[in-house]
Formats: sequence, structure tokens, C-alpha cells
Amino acid sequence: MPELPEVETVRRGLEQQVSGFAVARVEVVRARAVASPPLPELFCSALEGCTVQQWLRRGKYLMASLERDGEPAGHWGVHLRMTGQFLWMETPAEPCRHTRVRIWNPAGQELRFVDLRSFGEMWWVPPGEPLESVMTGLRRLGPEPFSTEFSPQHLADKLAGSSRPIKTALLDQALVAGVGNIYADESLFISRIAPHTPSQQLKPAQLKRLHQALVEVLQASIGAGGTTFSDFRDLTGTNGNYGNAAWVYRRGGQPCRVCGTSIRRDKLSGRSSHWCPSCQAAGG
Repeated sequence: MPELPEVETVRRGLEQQVSGFAVARVEVVRARAVASPPLPELFCSALEGCTVQQWLRRGKYLMASLERDGEPAGHWGVHLRMTGQFLWMETPAEPCRHTRVRIWNPAGQELRFVDLRSFGEMWWVPPGEPLESVMTGLRRLGPEPFSTEFSPQHLADKLAGSSRPIKTALLDQALVAGVGNIYADESLFISRIAPHTPSQQLKPAQLKRLHQALVEVLQASIGAGGTTFSDFRDLTGTNGNYGNAAWVYRRGGQPCRVCGTSIRRDKLSGRSSHWCPSCQAAGG
């Protein structure tokens, strides 16, 4: 699933390519791609005639403000889920069988939403309505990792008394927005914390290292255009480059880049965790 760096990479691509985009026509190829309004026809009519303004990101959600005839026309929300991706089509091209939504401007250029597994969702939020009233997943998100609200003290407060493994806790979007399996593994390695460590056992020095590692690894991946291990592409179809430099993720059985110990791949709460039993030994 695309995580914060991948979604931020898409946001920047949309901001550059699609801000000011006049929506002439919308086609919903697969109805389940639209979560709200309940009928695809209503989604199409809500966007047609609008101009796409600024793109924002909150956790793994994308939102664009819309205008029609100079007046606010609500927001267009998107969640890529597992395999959703946008493609910018400068010239007409036949859609692949995984195309879910197609949006054209008056010049015939197309913004195409392709989703192999069909879990991605789109919303139209009417003008004046709070985003979270329609995009209800926004309600439970914790702070953005680059915000002042996210700090070692925030981690200490939220993890106090929790017996959950720290890897499991990091995947909880209520703790910190946008972190998923890839960057949880990478951050725990950098901060030298074993993924199965009970959250409540982490010491202040460990929480400080974990906070710093999360911020640094997310920034590094954004700079590399995200991570591509399977399906992620940007608007031009280009892979992200962070995966080539991953410390532990998807490197089970390979030697640790620091100490040479074989990287382990364990299951925690149904998710794969990659870690070095030497560098991330308990304690510290």
C-alpha cells in the first residue's frame, strides 16, 4: 500500500500537473471506485465544469479544492489504498482493463485512475461540508509526522501502558498519520528497536530515536520519489527509488547492511516485519 512518501509524491505530481485543470468530462468505469455520492452519475456531475485548485494531503488521503465559475464547489477526495495510481495522458490512449475513473479537460488531455485491486476510493465533499463528515477515515488520524504535534512526548503519552508490539502500534494511523509497513520497519531498524518490543517498555531515549528516525526516513523517501516494491508509480509511470536503499524491508535472509547478520522476517499481527536481531537487540 502506498504510504506517506508515495502519497506525497503523487500529491506533488498532481499539484504540478493538474492544478488549474478544467474538468470537461468524467467517466466512472467502475462504480465501486466512488464512495460518495452514492451514485457515480452524481460524482460526475459534481466534478464536471469545475476547475481543480490546490491539492492537499492528510495521512494517506489526497484532497483537491474545486471551483466553479469562481465559487467554491467542494472538494475531491482520493485514497489510493493498495494499488491505486493516477496516470497523466497527454494524448488519447486506450484504457487498460484496470482503469476505474477517467477525467478529461477541454483539450482532450486525460487524468486516469488505474487500480489493479479496486480498493481505491474517491469522494466528492459538497461546499461548506467538513471533509471528515464525508471522508470519515480522516476523523481517526493522528498527527502528521512533520508537524509540531508529533514529538517524543506524543509517543510516550500514546504508548504508555500499551502492551502492543511497537511495530503494531506504528501501523495504527491514530498514533501517527501515514506510516505503514515499509517505513515502520525502516524506522525501527534505524532507531535500533526490535519490532516485537512491547510499546510500554520503550525508554525515553528510545522514543527520541524512534521519533527522529521516523521523520528522517520519511523525508528521505519523499526525496527519492517514494518506494516501489510492486505497484507504485508516479503520474508519469516512474518508479520510486527509495527501495534500492532499504535497510531491512523486503530483505529477509539477506545480510544486514551494517553488521552482516541475516535479516529476519517475522509475522506480527498478521503483517510481515523485517529486522536485524543483532542491530535491534533488546535494550538501549
